[in-house]
Amino acid sequence: MSQPGAAIAERPSLRAVVLLGFMTCATACGSRVVPLPDDVGAPLPDFATIHQDATRICRGVRTLEGQIALRGSAGDQGLRASVLAGFERPDSMRLEVLGAFGGVEVRLAAREGRATLLLTSDNLVVRDAPPGDVLGALTGVNLAPADVLAVLTGCVMPAPEPTAGRLHANGWASIDIGGGAVVYLERSGEWRIRAARRDAWRIDYEEWEGLFPGVVRLQSLAARPAVEVTATLSRISSNGEIPQAAFTLNVPEDAEDVTVDELRAIGPLGEEE
Repeated sequence: MSQPGAAIAERPSLRAVVLLGFMTCATACGSRVVPLPDDVGAPLPDFATIHQDATRICRGVRTLEGQIALRGSAGDQGLRASVLAGFERPDSMRLEVLGAFGGVEVRLAAREGRATLLLTSDNLVVRDAPPGDVLGALTGVNLAPADVLAVLTGCVMPAPEPTAGRLHANGWASIDIGGGAVVYLERSGEWRIRAARRDAWRIDYEEWEGLFPGVVRLQSLAARPAVEVTATLSRISSNGEIPQAAFTLNVPEDAEDVTVDELRAIGPLGEEE
């Protein structure tokens, strides 16, 4: 019987495959940080209506498809990848990481709280694992599919519940949306969500392209090593039909199993020996 980690240790090229495009920068590419209000603010009586209007589109998203360009850093590793993505409420996700020379290097499919990851070049598979753990091992961003969809579309949380609001200086407002999460809105004709804090993350919506954010930046607030990832979205379409087969993977019979811990060891937060 092979020892834990043997599948990875026997493949010196695997770290490059997993980090693929994921890891071609030596340091994170800089992003503009949205300055958040730091004053206490005054009560915002109509916060619920403001939040409802600002999230009307994202709350109506049933499915989402598009391409995501990732860049940033996790610890000392730079991150860069081009990803084809598909989501369906409540918790289904499909990600395909494109290789530098074409083809798909990594496939990830998740539904009903379980995920399968296939590293195509080395024929390795992670089976039946929590989707957030798998995504965290690859990118440092440990979020479940419903949370990723909410962040990318501007809702921040899968089911936000506004509970209080404050009006700040310079045309800003903040609204508590449950679970300790806060969204920050800027008024330019209409209120639009520009940033948020949730769990251990700060989220910045640097650009909006029509109905959805064009650039989403996540920065860890507590994790060590630090994680900073910027996602640039393109070719976005919503509420189309996605075949259910998209959220399962056909794994080759001879694929070799690895664990999430083994995957994490060679990912951006792992340590090279």
